[in-house]
Amino acid sequence: MTDAMQVVAIDTNLLFTLIFGVELVAQAVTVGHLLLSRRDVPSTVGWAGLVLLAPLVGMALYWLFGINRITRKAHRLRPETSEASERSELADERRAHGLLQRDFPDLVRLGHLGDALVGLPLVAGNRVAPLIDGDQAYPRMLEAIEDARVSVGLSTYIFDNDAAGVLFVDALERAHRRGVAVRVLIDGVGQRYSRPPMPRLLRRRGIPSAVFLASVLPIRSQYLNLRNHRKILVVDGRVGLTGGLNIRAGCLLHTHPRHPIQDLHLCVEGPVVRFLVEAFALDWTFTTGERLGGTDWYPVLDECGTTLARGVPDGPDEDFDIIRRMILGALTTARQCVRIVSPYFLPDQTLITALNVTALRGVDVQILIPERNNLRLVQWAAQAQVEQLLESHCRIWLSPPPFDHTKLMLVDDAWVFMGSANWDPRSLRLNFEYNIECYDRVLAHRLHALVDDKIARGRELLASTLAGRSIPIRLRDGLARLSSPYL
Repeated sequence: MTDAMQVVAIDTNLLFTLIFGVELVAQAVTVGHLLLSRRDVPSTVGWAGLVLLAPLVGMALYWLFGINRITRKAHRLRPETSEASERSELADERRAHGLLQRDFPDLVRLGHLGDALVGLPLVAGNRVAPLIDGDQAYPRMLEAIEDARVSVGLSTYIFDNDAAGVLFVDALERAHRRGVAVRVLIDGVGQRYSRPPMPRLLRRRGIPSAVFLASVLPIRSQYLNLRNHRKILVVDGRVGLTGGLNIRAGCLLHTHPRHPIQDLHLCVEGPVVRFLVEAFALDWTFTTGERLGGTDWYPVLDECGTTLARGVPDGPDEDFDIIRRMILGALTTARQCVRIVSPYFLPDQTLITALNVTALRGVDVQILIPERNNLRLVQWAAQAQVEQLLESHCRIWLSPPPFDHTKLMLVDDAWVFMGSANWDPRSLRLNFEYNIECYDRVLAHRLHALVDDKIARGRELLASTLAGRSIPIRLRDGLARLSSPYL
């Protein structure tokens, strides 16, 4: 062997040694990050096995999809509210707990759980009205924007550039031109549901807007797997609208769209609105650096109804796992019935066990999911899970088309929990979500009637139906279930 060939051989060996060394260090760093940052043992074991057995693929997937937390120091981003608004909040909190003890004694412990988890008080004197589908919600939202005097904050996951979206853009532009402080926040993934994307049209109209966790190329984003799924509209700091509705033409059922979507939203007035404003303001400040404060956003809010309510933010930051733990607390509190409506029903094993235990102790657990999901993989994964629930006497109904995007939980005759969160790992661990917790028998009665109507139009899913699936279908559903954490 010539001297030149020996040098090449030595250089090649050195190169491979360096590559192997770098790979080992990268594996060690990745596994160390896994051990220090993840709480779920099966997930940690799964990721570690992938990283160790298929290093290049495993590490690439983990750093793209496996990092589900984001550092947002809420105390640094917190807006400057007015002193009068803060004094009013303290008074509302004291009054709310007195009313909870008097009117809902069976739910006092659930109220205390909310205090501990959320860090926001339960407040009295709110008016909460359900709005069914875009047919009811969009006119109320547009009316609020048209009536705005000082501020409009809109946060949404999907804001399609279609007939419905243009209605909102026109109303927002008119508000902006008459001097209202308009701020619009759209999720970086949600903006991609239509072309051209809505942020481009908003900029062209001169409407102040921003994209949450934006990236020109999604694969370059360190938070590729995180989404702001919240739907919040706050006007003058006095009127709030929140729930499950995105902004898209399919939600206007009276227009007979090609892909119709049923949904549910809430119109909220009273002291609880300031919590919706704060959630929007924190997201806006995180995205843009601009702080929203003062009486334009935080006026003193008078009592205007009888609902005890609390805003419940959730996300892969300081608010991690709040909604899931609220759901678990509500299941332990239930005495007569639990009713759940969810478009994407993929509860983790802890929630499945809690639902089963709730049903086995005699509580009537009723779950309503779409007969035909708009995401086929979700439908297959759900079919692989619900068998466990049917075995423990939970009851499941399938709602007929159009696709039902409603997200609602009712406990007994008084507790209402609804908003943007689905019963799936993405909503409960990855997304930024926002729900409203309400204690109100009249509101609960109205929503129970809505669920009654949905059940009357649906059909009950029986264990015998699932047992009749062929082996290939069951294998397909089981395989789909493995991907449920990221659906």
